[in-house]
Amino acid sequence: MKPAYLTRRSVLAAAGFFAAWQIGGGKVLAEMVEDISDMKPGQYTWHPERSPDGPVAIIVSIPDQRVFVYRNGIRIAVSTCSTGKPGHATPTGVFTILQKDKDHHSSLYDDASMPNMNRLTWSGIALHAGNLPGYPASHGCVRLPLEFSQLLFTVTHVGTAVIIADAHSDPVDIDHPGLVLTGDAEQDIDNAEAKLKNAKANDPDDGDAVAVSVIVSSADKTITIMQNGNTVISGTATITPVDQPLGQHVFILSNAGGGGLKWHAVAHGETESVDTSVVDRIRAEPNVVNAMTERMHIGLLLVTTDLPSTPDTQSGKDFVILNQDETS
Repeated sequence: MKPAYLTRRSVLAAAGFFAAWQIGGGKVLAEMVEDISDMKPGQYTWHPERSPDGPVAIIVSIPDQRVFVYRNGIRIAVSTCSTGKPGHATPTGVFTILQKDKDHHSSLYDDASMPNMNRLTWSGIALHAGNLPGYPASHGCVRLPLEFSQLLFTVTHVGTAVIIADAHSDPVDIDHPGLVLTGDAEQDIDNAEAKLKNAKANDPDDGDAVAVSVIVSSADKTITIMQNGNTVISGTATITPVDQPLGQHVFILSNAGGGGLKWHAVAHGETESVDTSVVDRIRAEPNVVNAMTERMHIGLLLVTTDLPSTPDTQSGKDFVILNQDETS
């Protein structure tokens, strides 16, 4: 049976469709369009058929006031959005979805309606439907057109990567055998393939979905594995050459087979493009590698950063990693 959002999309595809909803005292316009070059507030595209399966990554570009949705490295949607206004800036960095609620109401702002909420922090930052005036106007959340937020809700799950950045970078496909951090590519791929055969990708409707993030910091030479926001293990990362930055990257595991692990990589922060050599430069201790292999699943995140792994840049179940401008 086809997912509900495909049926809904076939209805929306009719030319000239235009609708308005009343949310929290402000109208939210949603219009399906094909051309993203000059999108107006409330407009979006939605093409899940371009990539029916695979891990989802969401990139929010604050300067563009756009949300880009990728599945298996292929862009399936773009939407207008409204991020935080002056004094309530939306934090930039790498996040994972912590909680989902179709009928959420704010506990901070007069019980305001926040339909189709994908929570990014326990302190109040989320993706949700809301008023779109055409400029940053929220209290820090990322507001979306209502219809788009409904569609997005069908493809996200706890653990989905959300990158909020000062720029937008398309994911790059990487087919690499040695990304499991031991240097023994043949053994790495055998272990990873065996694990992935018995693991399923996280499903949007799976309440037991597990979110695993592997964070490598060049600043303090650490590698940390987090599961559902909790630290599983932390150890020493050997990085060569030691004086060369890793850059800000997110690698999303998409598959394994044919002699390699298949990843989608996104650069963020001040890193302008993906540096694929980064994956060759990191090694971890055996107990850390074993912990990572045991938790191997489609959608696993490997995050590299040149920031220290401290409470200022990483805060429990909230942020996976924050950009420098949010910590200074």
